[in-house]
Amino acid sequence: MSKINTIVCSPLNTLPDSLSFYKKLGFTFKESSLGNLYSDGSVLIELNDSPFARPSVKLFKDNWEQEISLLKLKTKVISLDNSILLSAPSGIWVYLCQKSDDYNFELPKDNNSILGNFAGLSLESIDIEASINFWKLLGFSKTSGSVAQGWISLSDSEGMTISIMKPNSCPHLFFKPSLTFFNGKQNMEVIAKIRSSQIPIAQEITAFNDKGIVDNIILVDPGGLGFFIFND
Repeated sequence: MSKINTIVCSPLNTLPDSLSFYKKLGFTFKESSLGNLYSDGSVLIELNDSPFARPSVKLFKDNWEQEISLLKLKTKVISLDNSILLSAPSGIWVYLCQKSDDYNFELPKDNNSILGNFAGLSLESIDIEASINFWKLLGFSKTSGSVAQGWISLSDSEGMTISIMKPNSCPHLFFKPSLTFFNGKQNMEVIAKIRSSQIPIAQEITAFNDKGIVDNIILVDPGGLGFFIFND
């Protein structure tokens, strides 16, 4: 089992549709006081039934006081009952949550979904440097890429990765945030499994090859959370 400090949140549109989507993908229900949590062994997703929910990220830590004092100098910070809400430079909502006594979010080592290898979350930002500074303040550090290349990846101490792209670098639909899965040469097999499972495909991508082959696809769950199923 591996610990996790990050939960990806998706609005719960209709329970039957969302349950069907994640069941077909091979995600399993994880019992928690938070409510509807689902995991594929690599990432934890909360299906939030609040009518005010948005695709977002929740970060958990024992104490956020130091980070919040610095964030207040840079952005709007909203205090809620059980968390702090702010917006990243990319526009994604981020909740800073304090770990409770019953905090026990762990993931099994086995990957049970048909999506392949989870590579983290993807975001687009019109100010990539501001985005880098934002995530660094929240405990993430650079692992690959650069501003000059137009993309950069940052990871936290538990291995969650945030990849940030500059504008006009991704020639396809972009849902923020999007869970990204990189499967190399096996991606065609993954796509075949998705088709056979009758999971709706939001976009079939041929932009990365000159033969018109659909070698990458994008999914979107009923609440608006994106899934990039890519070969690299």
